[in-house]
Amino acid sequence: MKARGRIIAFFLLVIVLIGMIGTTSLPIAKDIKLGLDLQGGFEVLYEVQPLDGGPEITNAILSDTTDALTNRINVLGVSEPVIQIEGDDRIRVQLAGIEDQTEARELLSTEANLTFRDADDNLLMDGSDLVEGGATGTFDENGRPIVSLELKDPGQFADLTGEIMQRPPGENVLVIWMDFEEGVDSYREEALKADPKFVSAPSVTQRINSPSVQITGSFTVEETQNFAGILNAGALPVQLEEIYSTSVGAQFGEEALDKTTFAAAVGIGLVLLFMLIFYRFPGAIAVVTLSAYVYLILLIFNWIGGVLTLPGIAAIMLGVGMAVDANIITYERIREELRTGKSVKESFQIGARSAFSAILDANVTTLLAAGVLFYFGTSSVKGFATLLIISILSSFLTAVWGSRLLLGLWVNSGVLDNKPGWFGLKPDKIHSPAEEKKITDLTTPFDRFDFAGNRNKFFAASLALIAAGGIIIGIFQLNLGIDFAGGTRVEVTSESPLTQQEVEEFLEEAGFPSENVVISGDASNIGVARYTDDFSQEQIDELTQAASEEFGQVPNVSTVSNQVSIELAQNALYALAIAAVGIIIYVAFRFEWRMGVASVVALLHDAFFIIAVFSLLRLEVDITFIAAVLTIVGYSINDTIVTFDRIRENLKNMKKVETVEQLENVVNVSLRQTLVRSINTVMTVLLVVVALLIFGAPSITNFSIALLIGLIAGTYSSIFIAAQLWLVLKKKELLKKGPIDIEAQEQKNKWGSDEPVV
Repeated sequence: MKARGRIIAFFLLVIVLIGMIGTTSLPIAKDIKLGLDLQGGFEVLYEVQPLDGGPEITNAILSDTTDALTNRINVLGVSEPVIQIEGDDRIRVQLAGIEDQTEARELLSTEANLTFRDADDNLLMDGSDLVEGGATGTFDENGRPIVSLELKDPGQFADLTGEIMQRPPGENVLVIWMDFEEGVDSYREEALKADPKFVSAPSVTQRINSPSVQITGSFTVEETQNFAGILNAGALPVQLEEIYSTSVGAQFGEEALDKTTFAAAVGIGLVLLFMLIFYRFPGAIAVVTLSAYVYLILLIFNWIGGVLTLPGIAAIMLGVGMAVDANIITYERIREELRTGKSVKESFQIGARSAFSAILDANVTTLLAAGVLFYFGTSSVKGFATLLIISILSSFLTAVWGSRLLLGLWVNSGVLDNKPGWFGLKPDKIHSPAEEKKITDLTTPFDRFDFAGNRNKFFAASLALIAAGGIIIGIFQLNLGIDFAGGTRVEVTSESPLTQQEVEEFLEEAGFPSENVVISGDASNIGVARYTDDFSQEQIDELTQAASEEFGQVPNVSTVSNQVSIELAQNALYALAIAAVGIIIYVAFRFEWRMGVASVVALLHDAFFIIAVFSLLRLEVDITFIAAVLTIVGYSINDTIVTFDRIRENLKNMKKVETVEQLENVVNVSLRQTLVRSINTVMTVLLVVVALLIFGAPSITNFSIALLIGLIAGTYSSIFIAAQLWLVLKKKELLKKGPIDIEAQEQKNKWGSDEPVV
């Protein structure tokens, strides 16, 4: 009865889980906010500067400015805008889903200082003479859109109009300006232009004694509403200067979302299929818990009000790889125990307990890298780090505790007794209990390979590749993107294929010639131009309008000032350095300092190869490249930790090491035992990355390439560099101090061997 009850409990849990996912996943997915790269819109970072003669920038002034910006955004009707104060003098604004980006940028950045002047530019009235909140968009008697303003003192307006009416024709104008610049703007010069900067300049032929002023012009209904809204929001107490901006057309966003979600479905589907084929029944358990994992991530992300971006989707997919890794480690340990002749129940208990330590250490080090990325990242990179952190924590709930719970119900029911085939094991691989085989006695597919004995060959190969990489970087340099070099990047798209000459000719005619144009996209319909200068708001608006008219779609335009690019480069170096130091400290505390040093050397090895390949292939190095490198840092250390955990366990079983040959044997046995797990894990993650590379959006292609290179380099370094380097350092300790008492070392680092009882 107990056995039947456990099986019934299993199916009830699975049915409840499937029912919950099936009925609530779609509403949750619809509620998640999409970032700029998935629905279009723009992001701008303003440096806040005081007005001429105005007060210095304080927290109170920054707060007032964000309030004014919020009021202006409300005029646009944008849902869920993001406005954040950064540092002492910066404000970041993100508006996703905005249709008219040019209009929105103008509405945000204008100071909204309304002035009334005569033909000689003399100030007659300003915004302080108007009733606050008294601006309304309405229509005149002819049905034309106008803006009506309420006056505080109608008599004042009557007097000034009386004076203006006495001036000769052509001079009797009341010029209405928005953000008039002394010494720069002039009515007489602007009046000669087809599109003058002043708002309106009506002729005054009579004295006007009215409680309101009506501003007429070539307004549309929407423009009058926006104009009235910006006046009611009030003038900004500061001057805003764009130092970073990026815009994404709605078409780009929709296409990127479709492609990347398809890539996610393919990648995750392949991972689930792999688990089913290789691990059989436990693989089926993994399919259930991985489905719950993805659902849990979306649920938590929705709860915290996160904004999903393209790198964020990639983080979810990569998180699947991490969750799978936790399952693979556990299942491999269970299979090892089964091969020694233990019962299914005993194998499950020992294997799950033994796997926990490696899973914990691997996830904590990855969490450390993600935390550093979150602290130093900006915008979409911060969103990527947030999802990576959620992924790591969620994998513990599902892939560790969830898988153990579901598999434990079957194991403890007795249904799996004497059925190793359900775990993907062949009968000839299993020893009888009478043979008293230890795990270290088990055969592996890699028994003939002497990892430790060939370490000098591995070191020589890596040194040769590092030297070649150094030469490549010296010759080709890095193709720094605007994030690190500053400047402007323009990406236009067309429904038909483009040629480099077509894009160059368009840019020449638009007044923005560029010699750095590249054609990309699956259908060669995307043209990317780079400029060393960071464009002003006016230049961006002009280019956006020209590209929209030429190609029928809003282009993506990103601009980064030199100041911001230097800061991003510094933050990237800080992030890598802090992550490395943090990992050394953690691994030294959890294991020993030699393993910490070996781990970080392996990480630097991996990062260098990613940089060298990007230099050789002339791929652009941008801020998402740093996210990829730090992600690989997490994965590489994950792999290395699993190997070191097995080395520590095998050393513990030896109790004392007296010869170099014993150390070499420990390294060889540990690598042979963990290599199947390493290969399977990297295979599952590679399935995800390759799906991203083939089916994902072009904007994350370089990100995917960096991950692909890093995964291969990381697996290589974990096996052939990190463990071998630890062996060299440990060998020196042995030769210098004599036999190593493992039990004594374990007592000093007792926390390192603590594991929960399952």
